Amino acid sequence: MTSVLRTIDLPGYRRLSSGKVREIYAVGDALLLVASDRLSAFDVVFPDGIPGKGKILTQLAAFWFEKTRHLVPNHLISVNFDRFPEDLRRFQELEGRATLCRRAKVIPIECVVRGYLEGSAWKEYQATGGICGIELPKGLKRRSRLPEPVFTPSTKAEQGVHDENITLRRCRELVGDERAGRLQMLSLSLYNFAHDYLDKRGITLAATTSPCAGAGNWSETNGPGASRCSASVFTISPTTISTSAASPWPTPSSSSA
Repeated sequence: MTSVLRTIDLPGYRRLSSGKVREIYAVGDALLLVASDRLSAFDVVFPDGIPGKGKILTQLAAFWFEKTRHLVPNHLISVNFDRFPEDLRRFQELEGRATLCRRAKVIPIECVVRGYLEGSAWKEYQATGGICGIELPKGLKRRSRLPEPVFTPSTKAEQGVHDENITLRRCRELVGDERAGRLQMLSLSLYNFAHDYLDKRGITLAATTSPCAGAGNWSETNGPGASRCSASVFTISPTTISTSAASPWPTPSSSSA
C-alpha cells in the first residue's frame, strides 16, 4: 500500500512557508512547491492524509497550466523530476509532487468565476437576489446554470481566516481599475475554456478559483494555499460536481473519451 507523506523536509534548502497542504522552498531564484498528502477542508487539517494526494494535485495543476498557456503565460518551470537541479534529485520523495516555478508577488484577490448557482453564491442569492453585487434573474434554483458566467472575486485572507466575497467595485479599490479589469477578463476566459473542455467529456465545471500574482516584483512571501503564478496568471482550481438525483446538475451537452 502507498504510504501517506504528511511532512516534507529538504535539508540544505530554506523553507519559506508551510501551508495546509503545500510546502514552499527557495531554490536559487526559483521556488519549489511541494504538495503533501495532508487533507484539509474549511481551514482545518485532518490527522489522516490520502496516499498519493499530493502527486495528483501537482499533475492536475500541471495539466491545466499546459492547456491554458495560449490564454495567459504562467509561472511553471517544470514538474519533471528528471529536469530538476541535480542536488534536488537526491530527494526521491519529490518525484511527481513538486513544482519548480518562477517567483512572483501575490495579488491579494481570489479570482472566482461561477457558472452555476451553488455554495456561498446560492446562500447570497437567497438573501439578496444576486452575487457580489451582481443582480441575477428571479426564480433561479440551487445549481441553476447562470445566464452567463460571472466574476465574483474574494479577498485573499491569511491562513486560518476565511476569504470574503467582495464586489467588483471593491476589487478595483484594492488593485486598481486596470488590473481588476484584466483579472476579470482572464478569469472568465479561463473558466469558459475549462468549462467547454470538460463539458465535452461529461463533466460539469461549476466554478474556478484562480489565485494570481504579478511578475516583476519577486517576493518570498507567497502564501502556500495554491500554486502561484506570474505575469498576472492563474491556477485553475476546478470545482467539478457529479449528478445528484435529488437536485441534479444540468446534463453536459455531450460526452466523449
